[in-house]
Amino acid sequence: MTPDDIGGFFAKRTSLNLDDYLELDFTFECVGDPREAAAHLCSEQSTAQWHRVGIDEDFRPRFAAKVLELDAQPRPGFSIPVEGFAAGKPVHACRVTIAHPHGNFGPKIPNLLSAVCGEGVFFVPGIPLIRLEDIRFPAKFLEAFEGPRFGLAGLRERLKAYDRPIFFGVIKPNIGLPPEPFAELAHQAWCGGLDIAKDDEMLADVPWCPLEARARLLGEARHKAEQETGVPKIYLANITDEVDRLVTLHDLAVKNGANALLVNAMPVGLSGVRMLRRHASVPLIAHFPFIASFARLPAYGIHSRVLTRLQRLAGFDAVIMPGFGPRMMTPEHEVLDCVRACLEPMGSIKPCLPVPGGSDSAATLEGVYRKVGSKNFGFVPGRGVFGHPMGPAGGAASIRQAWDAIAAGVSVAEHAKAHPALAAALDVFGRR
Repeated sequence: MTPDDIGGFFAKRTSLNLDDYLELDFTFECVGDPREAAAHLCSEQSTAQWHRVGIDEDFRPRFAAKVLELDAQPRPGFSIPVEGFAAGKPVHACRVTIAHPHGNFGPKIPNLLSAVCGEGVFFVPGIPLIRLEDIRFPAKFLEAFEGPRFGLAGLRERLKAYDRPIFFGVIKPNIGLPPEPFAELAHQAWCGGLDIAKDDEMLADVPWCPLEARARLLGEARHKAEQETGVPKIYLANITDEVDRLVTLHDLAVKNGANALLVNAMPVGLSGVRMLRRHASVPLIAHFPFIASFARLPAYGIHSRVLTRLQRLAGFDAVIMPGFGPRMMTPEHEVLDCVRACLEPMGSIKPCLPVPGGSDSAATLEGVYRKVGSKNFGFVPGRGVFGHPMGPAGGAASIRQAWDAIAAGVSVAEHAKAHPALAAALDVFGRR
């Protein structure tokens, strides 16, 4: 690129109508001139302009992505070994904010993804390591999206749970149980105090546990638990499948007794989720398979908060995400970034419920609450409820007893002395 070409991909905020642009934060490591690398990044994701012979034209003023901010710092080499780049060449670590005109693709999630994290971003000359760190949408763009139908407030209203976390439980064993014992485990957990009993993300519509029978028996068990406890409950059925089956499975599950639906967001695809949201009559809950393959490396890929924002945009009412602690291999600050992406203002799009999870139990509830910093989260044990020595009812009771202690401002360990289910949970699951 010539200096004039490079300059055409830079702009000041005051020179743009920011309602017409998404803002993208990238980090990248490059060889050569960082300004030229940033210009290439803008070009590749927007105009990638080649001049027609003999014609004077420049599409950059209307269509080009433009650098708003760039910070570049020299470093001794790439943070991850990269083949094809000679050792000893100057390397810079860069952080850049880019304004990308959303008129290039419109309010269509597949086209948005193709532009901001597609071929043009991950094959930029001189940039072997790059990560999309964040994405921000102007209100004008968000107006075209419905977002969550129920959201955080709607889930609370459905469960009559207004001043505490929402308590999920992943029914275990997750694979192998036929519908009858599966439903019995859910019933015990609901009676012990669980709000939501859920299918595992890997449990599909399978011959040994068909969705129709599972939803019918879980629906009956849910109604029974509601009568026995006097409070609403939710059965969260997994309908992850081929996109052309989502509506059919929604109708099948809801007709038979499911009153919320789980979808593995990235394997199904966010556009498929957006389609389902327009049809859905019950809350939609996202799960995170496949996301770690985009987000795990700090120097490459897509930060999980970007995918969280996109799941909220597509219409999920709650987003289950990798949570705290070593089991999920996700830095605490990244979990909190995703929690905020569910809750912070986003134009007309409702907040959704963040559900950070992974090897949780009554022993970890207080730590999760302190880290999140509010009651606006879902708590999703598996073994912590269904592997409890007093059974699922005891496991669910231990969660509620731990919360009672937290809400009262007393020590969970001290509270456990008078509550056997909580004491057993602390003894078996320990503290992390």
